[in-house]
Amino acid sequence: MPDAIRADNLCFQYGDEPIFSQIGFSLCNGDFAGIIGANGAGKSTLLRLFLGELTPTEGDIRLFGREIRRFDAWPKIGYLSQHGLSSGVNFPATAEEIVTANLFSRIGFLRFPRKTHREKARAALACVGMEAYAGRMLASLSGGQRQRVLLARILVSEPELLLLDEPTNGVDAETVASLFRLLARLNREKGLTIAMVTHDIARATEYLSRIFCLEDGSMVELDKAQLLEELSHKHKHPAPVGKGDLRKGARHDGNF
Repeated sequence: MPDAIRADNLCFQYGDEPIFSQIGFSLCNGDFAGIIGANGAGKSTLLRLFLGELTPTEGDIRLFGREIRRFDAWPKIGYLSQHGLSSGVNFPATAEEIVTANLFSRIGFLRFPRKTHREKARAALACVGMEAYAGRMLASLSGGQRQRVLLARILVSEPELLLLDEPTNGVDAETVASLFRLLARLNREKGLTIAMVTHDIARATEYLSRIFCLEDGSMVELDKAQLLEELSHKHKHPAPVGKGDLRKGARHDGNF
């Protein structure tokens, strides 16, 4: 079976500004992968290349074995942008209506959803633990609940690959942990292949099967031992010499 995503010698630049060069990337079916890196490293750009929204300067991208310019099975791919949580918050619709709307291609233009469509929407909401909130307006839900509704909206079309751009942005720590557990369950039980941009290295080491790091225009795959080493050195400062004084050379990174 071909890889869900395969990119070879991938280069991209905005105008005269290079973002990355000669990247190689492969995502196997069934992977739960994280993409980490400093702000501005090109993580969101990479996902947009995989979605065909941007065209690489050089290199090739294949989705499920097909060259991206000839790929036409887009319903197999679900995408949640980093702005998904804030978009449409005040739209006057219930959670069930938001999810059902993603079945428009099956429902038909200017037609009403049938019982089977509503049942599929309810099943998708149940899958993310939100069936009890089906009749609630989106604006009345918490940030974490809205994020689950948006995930259900993707799942209702039964994708095989999820591309998630920082889905834990703007939610509290408990909700972040819950979302990671949910994604891990979907990966394990439904066989969903997931690529997720994240800054949460601690949970990446706990839940993800593969971790890729974009930095200085290149990409490398890290093992969990390397990530744990990175975590052990983050925000480590020697004791100050005097009040308000940091020793020269104190480490203060943590852009991931």
